[in-house]
Amino acid sequence: MNKRNIENTRNALLTAAERLMTEYDDPSKITARMLTKEAGVNLAMINYCFGSREALLFEVFDKLQSEAMSSDPAFRQLLEKAISPKEKLIEIHFHSMKLMLEYYNLARSVTKHVLMNRDISAKRGSIQFIQAHFGDRKSERECRLIAYELSSLHELAVLRHEEIKNVCGIDLKNDDELKKYIRKHIDMFLD
Repeated sequence: MNKRNIENTRNALLTAAERLMTEYDDPSKITARMLTKEAGVNLAMINYCFGSREALLFEVFDKLQSEAMSSDPAFRQLLEKAISPKEKLIEIHFHSMKLMLEYYNLARSVTKHVLMNRDISAKRGSIQFIQAHFGDRKSERECRLIAYELSSLHELAVLRHEEIKNVCGIDLKNDDELKKYIRKHIDMFLD
């Protein structure tokens, strides 16, 4: 298979996954067969192009989350605001977790994959704010680990938000409680 065919197949799978993920109430029920049928490609192409069904769904989820956050004027203004890197980090995690809670079924369908397979060497997300906060006091490796730990902790909290509410009395769907929860963890990691 040549590069052009692979890219066309990859794009067809991404388009099919996005369409199905936005149509289904529970994206975890989207099977590999459903994806390839919608894309009009062979079943083996999911693994060939993405490695797994979960990796394909994550790529679409990541794209949708990035688009939602970048199209939010409040989020864009936040990044331009003259506030500390720590405050920006709190706001980024707040917006991200709020979005994941709003689209919980979609987030749930990809979060296990993210937790187990995230490329922590990739320079993305909140690491730049962690590095800006610490300056020369922590190495890039230490900052990368903090970014990974914070993201993983918050993704897991989204998955378990009902249990956190029932057992701990913290309602992560309440904006004030969510922000307090995030601030507490960021304060612990960034002291």
